Amino acid sequence: MNEFVRVEHPSGTPLPVVFDSPHSGSVYPDDFGHALDRMVLRRSEDAHIEELFAHVTKQGATMVHALFPRCYIDPNRNEDDIDLDMIDGDWPGPVNPSAKTIDRGVGLIWKKMRVQGAVYDRKLSPAEAAGRIKNYWRPYHETLRQQLNEAVAAHGFAIHIDCHSMSGMGDAETEDGAVQRPDFVIGDRDGTTCAPEVTACVVEVLRDLGYSVAVNYPYKGMELIRRHGRPHENRHAIQIEINRSLYMDEGTMAKTEGFLALRRNLETLTGAICALCDTLREERADAQ
Repeated sequence: MNEFVRVEHPSGTPLPVVFDSPHSGSVYPDDFGHALDRMVLRRSEDAHIEELFAHVTKQGATMVHALFPRCYIDPNRNEDDIDLDMIDGDWPGPVNPSAKTIDRGVGLIWKKMRVQGAVYDRKLSPAEAAGRIKNYWRPYHETLRQQLNEAVAAHGFAIHIDCHSMSGMGDAETEDGAVQRPDFVIGDRDGTTCAPEVTACVVEVLRDLGYSVAVNYPYKGMELIRRHGRPHENRHAIQIEINRSLYMDEGTMAKTEGFLALRRNLETLTGAICALCDTLREERADAQ
């Protein structure tokens, strides 16, 4: 088991539901070597997300979460999403930078944090960048893949819930611009990563709880659900983005009074997702 990737197993009867929190890590490796102030870097964290979903193991689900920070290396990017301008020397692997890497500097290894400035005052050596992929990115993906494979082997299908948080407002660099965001954004990459009833379940439960919910805008989901969401193989993956203003002070990162109420409502959502397993199991049996 990798020391920077944690798996929380179900305390009761296991269900084929795997939650993951790839961006809530706050253990900064000694070799980070960043120039930007640590507290500024911490604004990139999905703070407290693993705590908001800590209940899932009591309801039969598994939780996987990264302990390392996303700005060090981001599990929700592909390993070829490299900005060669950050590398001091020849990069030995494939390179396919995404739009977020090119336009905003937030690829596999973050280059900058919006108006706050550059993360580094140096370039990274090829060995340094490759070491982050080997020791952090790949173990995270392998751990998540293993948990999903075990769920499919035991039950014939799996539901993957990729958990994130978002700032309460967009800005000039985000897809939606400087606007107030909804309480939740649900992403299924335009219906390609899960069965429609999975998205419908999540959206309907949240709206019934009184939340405003958008689907696939401004976030559709990236590498994690793209990689693991294959509904034609009975592998369903969906991304949940939670507005940070619901539960924390975005300036200090301190929890607010809304934290406990949100956590209780997320327990209701988890219960509905777990109950959906019966529907998917029946549909699979009917199709055989």
